[in-house]
Amino acid sequence: MDYTSPNTQFTYDVNCNTTFKKDDCNYINTLSIKELNTLENTSLLDIFLSRSNVVEPHYHQNAAELVYCICGAAVVSLINPFTNELLHFPICPGQVANVPQGWWHYEVATMDNTHLLAIFDAPIPEVILASDILSLTPANVLAHTYCLNEAKVKDALAPIKPGTFIGPPVGCCEPSKVQAEHTANMQPNAYPNAYPMTQQAYGYQQPLPVQGYYNQRYVQYYQQQPYVQQYPQYQYPSTQE
Repeated sequence: MDYTSPNTQFTYDVNCNTTFKKDDCNYINTLSIKELNTLENTSLLDIFLSRSNVVEPHYHQNAAELVYCICGAAVVSLINPFTNELLHFPICPGQVANVPQGWWHYEVATMDNTHLLAIFDAPIPEVILASDILSLTPANVLAHTYCLNEAKVKDALAPIKPGTFIGPPVGCCEPSKVQAEHTANMQPNAYPNAYPMTQQAYGYQQPLPVQGYYNQRYVQYYQQQPYVQQYPQYQYPSTQE
């Protein structure tokens, strides 16, 4: 890098580079070496989410991701490929969750006005999205590979559009309409007591008390794909003497 060049950039307004927008409350701004040529091996996504919105399942083939919560609250979920475990990490302002390079993960906002900063150790973060994989893989291949009904596979995957980024899509059922009886346990993992992927309950069963990150029950509601995660609001520490 020639730091004497008149083209050298030292500052940039990330608000000017919105790379995905679902609506006014759910969008992603990006900063990479394309926007700021002195960044070297760093980049970031500035993520804004309303409650129950999801940064869809994906992985970054060229970078690790550090997710920092600025405001609101979210759950960062990832699959540890070495232990075959699906882990869930609730984060509130000032807290982070780290996703190693190439690990499958997603983020779900559990409060309105959630603001996350995703920091990458690469000049340009690359991504492979679940929506791309599911929409571009032929239904007959999925049906044959997993012994499924091809017609049902086509019907189930037809609504999925490549490049979803933030779900559920506009027009999908609202979280308030999700049937509460369709529940499954999801235990947050604050420490090594991980929650095995093979035991992850995706069926319909009554929730049981679990001891999680804040010693509170953490329940996920399902109705087909749309869902809402409930988590107690973050309480800021009192500044009074």
